[in-house]
Amino acid sequence: MAQALENIKVLDLTRVLAGPYCTMVLGDMGAEIIKIERPGVGDDSRAFGPYENGESAYFMSLNRNKKSITMNLKKDETKKMFLEMVKQVDIVVENYRPGTMEKLGLGYEKLKEVNPKLIYAAASGFGHTGPYSTRPAYDAIVQAMGGIMSITGEKGGKPLRVGPSIGDITAGLFTSIGILAALNYRNETGKGQKVDVAMLDGQVAILENAIARYFVNGESPKPAGNVHNSIFPFEPFDTKDGEIMVAAGNDALWAKLCNELELSELIEDARFKTNPLRGENYDEMRPLLAEKFKLKTTQQWYETLTKAGIPNGPINDIEDVVNDPQVLEREMIVEVNHKKAGKTKVPGVPIKMSETQGEIKTPAPLLGEHNEEVLKEYLNLSKEEVEALKEKGII
Repeated sequence: MAQALENIKVLDLTRVLAGPYCTMVLGDMGAEIIKIERPGVGDDSRAFGPYENGESAYFMSLNRNKKSITMNLKKDETKKMFLEMVKQVDIVVENYRPGTMEKLGLGYEKLKEVNPKLIYAAASGFGHTGPYSTRPAYDAIVQAMGGIMSITGEKGGKPLRVGPSIGDITAGLFTSIGILAALNYRNETGKGQKVDVAMLDGQVAILENAIARYFVNGESPKPAGNVHNSIFPFEPFDTKDGEIMVAAGNDALWAKLCNELELSELIEDARFKTNPLRGENYDEMRPLLAEKFKLKTTQQWYETLTKAGIPNGPINDIEDVVNDPQVLEREMIVEVNHKKAGKTKVPGVPIKMSETQGEIKTPAPLLGEHNEEVLKEYLNLSKEEVEALKEKGII
């Protein structure tokens, strides 16, 4: 089956998470991803645990469908090689601190001279403009500064960092979206452009109802635990043997829930007839529901509510998730055979397409695994020439 991006070539200068997540998405859709790493060291995340046969599982989870070559971009000869490759590709992606590529003499203005159709994508902590632009940043920093920590946590408790590195991941996703938009523009006009994505901007962009609530009432939202701030009931309840998440997102679902809980009298109760009223009278509503949920097990409620068409689900741990029949049917856990680590499992491709399906074709590469292959294809170098470059510390 053809893939949507199978004719697109990418030079990937990224490392750790935000940039590699972006290029992973492009690679899953068929783009050729040439990951350029530091000789002898590679992507920082190669040193992040846990390990399988000495290979980082963290790195392997983010760098499938990529080819690895090593280049020392501080050397003039290497820069010339890099520029020759830039002429032949569609996209360059980097997530250095702003100004780094310019110091190397390889910033966007230079690269577009050699390839006017180039799409240059940069993912950074604070973006390429603004007073914070040159500051370093990691996920925890932008989660703190971007407001998401301030609304995460138990009610009355301290702010909490969201578990997954959502600052990096959202930046990676927004960067891939920007690249695809730029590709479409180039198809229409023949012009490349620069895509500038900031991790902090991404956090602001996903605050959705928190920002809306602030501008309506002038107060900064606080952590509310697992309770939704606008929809009621939309939270977990204790059962006879655990917890179950329930989301009665409209009045029709509220009525169904009341019937299943044998609380049909609450459907027409003036305190709870509409979602706003349920919010206003939440402290009166919740104990009535909570008492009923304790009468059955999580599995019993799951079966009952599912049959009634009420959105619900158990609170799965990771073991539950990776063995869930729906997750497995959708091929969201995929086994790959890594040259050194052996058989490993990684998350699958979440975008399902009828004509150009994404695919995990290759596991994460070893450091410099594709030096000879790529340099022969792009620069017409022989095996002996590649070895000579390696001896000189150029690759």
